[in-house]
Amino acid sequence: MSTRAKATLAASLAFSSFIIWAVHYQQSREREDMFQGVVRDDARRLEKMRQREEEFRESSRKREMYEQVQNVVSSDQSNKI
Repeated sequence: MSTRAKATLAASLAFSSFIIWAVHYQQSREREDMFQGVVRDDARRLEKMRQREEEFRESSRKREMYEQVQNVVSSDQSNKI
C-alpha cells in the first residue's frame, strides 16, 4: 500500500470518527435540552398553581369581608322569593 493511500485511509478514518462523535454529542445535548424543558414546564406549572391558590385565598377573604358588610342571599333562596 502506498504512503498516499495510507494517508487517505487514515484521514478518512479520522474524519468518520469525528463525525460519529459529533452526532452522538449533539444527540446528548438535545436530550439534555429537552429534559431541561420538562423541568421548566414543571416549575411554571407549580408557580401557576401557587398563584391560583393565592388568588383563591384572596377571593375567599374578600367574600368573607363583603358578607360581613352586606346581606347575601344564596341563589336557592332567591329562586323561592
